[in-house]
Amino acid sequence: MPYDEISRKGALILGGAHGSLEIARSLGRRGIPVWLITDDNPLATLSRYVERSISWQGPHNRDALAYLVNLAARHGLGSWVLFAGGDAEVRFIAENHAALGAAFTLTTPPWNVVRWAYDKQAMNIHAAELGLAQPLSRYPRSRDDLTTIGIRFPVVLKPSVWEGRNAFAAAKAWRAENQHALAALYDKAAAVAGPDRILVQEMIPGDGSTQFSYAAVWDRGAPIGSLVARRRRQYPIDFGFTSTFVETIEMKEIEEAACRFLSSLDYSGLVEIEFKYDARDRSYKILDVNARAWTWISLGAAAGVDFAGLQWRLALGETIAPVSARVGVSWRYLSRDLAASALEMLSGTLSPLTYLRSLHTSSASAVFARDDPYPAVMDLPLVAARVVKRRLSRADRSTETGLQSARMRF
Repeated sequence: MPYDEISRKGALILGGAHGSLEIARSLGRRGIPVWLITDDNPLATLSRYVERSISWQGPHNRDALAYLVNLAARHGLGSWVLFAGGDAEVRFIAENHAALGAAFTLTTPPWNVVRWAYDKQAMNIHAAELGLAQPLSRYPRSRDDLTTIGIRFPVVLKPSVWEGRNAFAAAKAWRAENQHALAALYDKAAAVAGPDRILVQEMIPGDGSTQFSYAAVWDRGAPIGSLVARRRRQYPIDFGFTSTFVETIEMKEIEEAACRFLSSLDYSGLVEIEFKYDARDRSYKILDVNARAWTWISLGAAAGVDFAGLQWRLALGETIAPVSARVGVSWRYLSRDLAASALEMLSGTLSPLTYLRSLHTSSASAVFARDDPYPAVMDLPLVAARVVKRRLSRADRSTETGLQSARMRF
């Protein structure tokens, strides 16, 4: 494709936060126009590499498809490359693949592929068919099903699909230590997510250092750029859902398991697959498959595999020789890693010297970039504002529930 044609082609990112910020930076540094459309986290809108940010009603809105198609026609965005920054955006693009594909160049697979990643029950079924190790999982349809759950405590409750904005989806997982706690948490989750959207799973022992990921860009059933990473620290430290310090490693078992899953789907696009090592049977068990940008995606570029850049080149129709990441390269979410490290030092699992040594190995940051500093300046205030908003929302719901109970008693 001639350079003048390439220079007119841009990227449109739907939703997301840190992963979307990295996509914007990667492409913007190449002089590629980047627009962002979001209804949630504003972090990526603060980047100097986002030429235009647009607020919309979100992918769940009934007019979302018409809105995007009309936007492309109105602003001459025909064939711009469309990236999904979040789970809801992944599903929206996948389910409207034909219509959106007529207006944009897509990087998300169609729904018949994405469903095996998006829905945890479908993912577990497919992984079992492939002979991949996984945690014991149950999908109760009612409270009565909990009495015969057949999993030893503690257990973890997760949304089987990431949909909606509620306390359950925001937390990502709740831990239950006994049957009473399980029943109470199930009722709480069912009230906001629905009784058919809950996964109860055994909790594999181990901290963040037992969690691994395979991250890649695939094209028609084969990897183009890939890495394996280990989560060195997380927050909260005992049951963390946020990586704070991640390092590239070499781990053939993880790579082979991930490739078996993805090749069976003839997969194309960005993907991150999470695993956890279970010392009880010495196996690496698949936990989640994310068919979109992930929080620590910037680790790839630091290790020699620029995921966003590779995906862009594939979207332009280039033929690319496969590349792998260097090992020993790390990524840090500084503000949260400070908290995680302090807690680990207090618990005696991390020495100050080991922490100081890790500072010298970090090569990628979750938010900070010298050529794009403003998102880092605003990250902490944005996080604080979102936490306050969630707590006020929960308080309002509790107050409303109490008022309703009082009315019923009256």
